[in-house]
Amino acid sequence: MSAPLEIERKYLIRMPDPAHLADAERWDIVQTYLVPVGEEGSRRVRRAATGDTVRFTHTAKTRLTPVTCVEEERTLTLPEYEACLAEARPDSQPVVKTRYRIPHKGRVLEIDIYPFWQDTAVLEVELTGEEEQISLPAWIKVLREVTEEPLYKNTSIAKWLKKYPGVPLPTET
Repeated sequence: MSAPLEIERKYLIRMPDPAHLADAERWDIVQTYLVPVGEEGSRRVRRAATGDTVRFTHTAKTRLTPVTCVEEERTLTLPEYEACLAEARPDSQPVVKTRYRIPHKGRVLEIDIYPFWQDTAVLEVELTGEEEQISLPAWIKVLREVTEEPLYKNTSIAKWLKKYPGVPLPTET
């Protein structure tokens, strides 16, 4: 069995008009990064809630290229999730965000809105190959691709939030 790959591009975008998100699937997410074990890349647990549904997951990622990683994910029970929180990285803060999932031309666009930005959001698009081209709705205003900018990885955001509480992540590099 081959390893589960995640091929994804990430974009810094203008905050979308709420009207464009009104029919989107909305998830309120809290991601907590865990102390790495051995040579693995990153580990996290996530609490994701929508309506009356709450899901807990554990994810381990090992980066292969800036766009591709091995991603192993498993569902947790609430007690398992709570036990994992004891392994939280001391140099990181949980990342809180609202994710909107929007179907578009055979794929799902994921827009993450963070509480520290008023006019900026992040768009994530999963691909079937690193060179795959994507089209976006006209209402999504891309500022730039940030796939290869470490600051915009959620692991880096978690460290930023711990180091600079209350200070918005910069949007200019």
